[in-house]
Amino acid sequence: MTSSNDTIRILIPLKVRKKNGRPKILPPADYRPSEDQTQDAHVLRAIGRAWGWRRHMDAGEFATIQELAEAVGLAERHVSRQLRLAYLAPEVLKRLTCGREASAVSLYDLCFLAGETWYEQPTRVFD
Repeated sequence: MTSSNDTIRILIPLKVRKKNGRPKILPPADYRPSEDQTQDAHVLRAIGRAWGWRRHMDAGEFATIQELAEAVGLAERHVSRQLRLAYLAPEVLKRLTCGREASAVSLYDLCFLAGETWYEQPTRVFD
């Protein structure tokens, strides 16, 4: 049995808030994530969603973007813009998803960079 002098108390300054009905642990305000986790989760989620939508379109489940948008319950304009992420250059996708590199542009701008050539995309996204 240990005495009270042998007890170590560790305090971790975290806040618990509810977000969408679920508890979420918030880190302290001065917390800085490690270098290997700099990628925004929204970008990863958007890329995954775009690839899922692309597979549905390629499989012939939806003939148009309008049908896809109605099926997922989102605006056609939003689906059209986000779907462009599935056509990013392979190097950009690899660096964003596997390398977890942070992009120098916002998710909104990233959608429009899919129209650039694959050669130009990495420099525009990461520089």
